[in-house]
This record gives sequence, structure tokens and C-alpha cells, in this order.
Amino acid sequence: MTEGNPFGEGGFDMNALLQQAQEMQQQMMAAQEELAEATVTGTVGDGLVSVTVSGTGDLVGVSIKKGSFDPDETEDLEDLIVAAYRDAKSQADALAQQKLGPLAGGLGGGEGGGPGGQLGF
Repeated sequence: MTEGNPFGEGGFDMNALLQQAQEMQQQMMAAQEELAEATVTGTVGDGLVSVTVSGTGDLVGVSIKKGSFDPDETEDLEDLIVAAYRDAKSQADALAQQKLGPLAGGLGGGEGGGPGGQLGF
């Protein structure tokens, strides 16, 4: 076995590693702030119900087309609200994956590496 530094000629540069980690943390925080400010809208029933969620998946608004439902038949309306939320939430999840996916990938991301998922390490 030969003697030598296993980290190469220059050795292991802890300062460079820490600086890189700080840069990644700043990028992650900026992406999370961007997501919190973004909104997406899910719509069902040809615009009868629209639901708006933030990029982080928080419900921020519901819009129901006036006069389009019988007040005695609330089950259909409830189902449409749930469907519109699911549509909006899937768009928010896709946006989060777009913004955070490359950053989480450096932490062992991939499957389940997005927001709310496991980082996989």
C-alpha cells in the first residue's frame, strides 16, 4: 500500500465544503420562499369550481360559479371542491418538484425526495 493523502494532493478542504453547504442552504431557502409566494389553481366542472393553493400546498381560495348548484344537493358540490383541490395540489407538487427537485437531488433525493417525502439517505 502506498503512502499518501486519500483526498488528493491538496487534502480535504473543509472550508470549501462548508461554503458549498451554505450556498445550497441559501438556494433551498430561496426556492421555498418562491414556492410559498406562488399560487396554482385547479378547476373542475367546466369552471364551476376553482380552488387555489400556494406552491406549498396550502389552500388559499375557493371559487364557486354563482347559481350553478341546487342548495339542497350539496354532495355534488363537495365532490367538485375535493376534485379541484386535488388538481391544484398536484400542480403545486409538480411546481415544488421543479423548484426543489434539483436541490434535493444533491441530498440523495429522487423517488420521494421532494417536499413532504423522504430524502433517501
